[in-house]
Amino acid sequence: MNILIFGKDGQLGKAFQNLFQKAPLAFEISIQYIGRNQCDLSNAAALSDLLNLSKPDLIINAAAYTAVDKAETEQDLAFAINAKAPEMMAQYATKHGSTLLHYSTDYVFDGSKDSPYIESDPRKPINIYGKSKAAGEEAIEKVFANRSSGQYAIFRTSWVYGDGANFIRTILRLAKEREDLKVISDQYGVPTNADWLAQVSLDLVLDSQFRLRKFTSGIYHAVPSGKTNWHELAVLAAQAALDANIALKLKPHDIVSILTAQYPVAAPRPANSCLDNSKLRLALEEGGDMSKLQHWNKAWTTEVQSYVAGLARDGLI
Repeated sequence: MNILIFGKDGQLGKAFQNLFQKAPLAFEISIQYIGRNQCDLSNAAALSDLLNLSKPDLIINAAAYTAVDKAETEQDLAFAINAKAPEMMAQYATKHGSTLLHYSTDYVFDGSKDSPYIESDPRKPINIYGKSKAAGEEAIEKVFANRSSGQYAIFRTSWVYGDGANFIRTILRLAKEREDLKVISDQYGVPTNADWLAQVSLDLVLDSQFRLRKFTSGIYHAVPSGKTNWHELAVLAAQAALDANIALKLKPHDIVSILTAQYPVAAPRPANSCLDNSKLRLALEEGGDMSKLQHWNKAWTTEVQSYVAGLARDGLI
């Protein structure tokens, strides 16, 4: 089996590399990791050449244009990477009977719903980044519609953190430098560990021998259970750093809660980014291997605390 993974230098791409390196893979499995230097996803010709040369059985698209504010002035680039490139991957998958895993975002919604979003809720993005990701979802669905060959999963997720730049690491850096900090408290969602996301993704599409298995194509919300806001997450991260004996200038109780309106940015954000994960959990349960749910049942708070402890242990705070 040939596996092609895009986004090797991002948090999720690195999580897949760690996961596969630890797995007892059979010799007949070949994995190719692709970063921007290997293939610019805004270059359609380069992407087409790579797909045809690599002949992947499994395509994992962990790459994306994620500069939410910058996207407001780089619309063409955002759509090329987030919409056109996934469409081309889907076209290859349907033509050659391959499996496509693609990652999307809570930002395809406007955040006006009072309860967690389900997969079938209408897309109503309120910024260019969200519109580009919504276009990517729609393109994949359209390509696979009424096709008997290939299969796909679109994993919507939120607030990803892992090996790379993210909100938690920014908060910890600022907490070492400053004695005061203001963080938004009226945007709700849940943080998703990149390692957890990679594992849960593979739990759906691969069996215990790392062979592709059939699953129901469609969109899945891949987030832990729970709900928080940016301010609560910042306080939790700072306290976890203190618990790991990291000296901070900023104490958790000194992180000030503010409203979105008090922190103007170029791109509007949804107030509610909570995603209902019931569909994915049910799909994993129906797979018959209940051991897979050990990854699912970890509390997001425990995951964040373990992540911060790991950063402290590795000298990354």
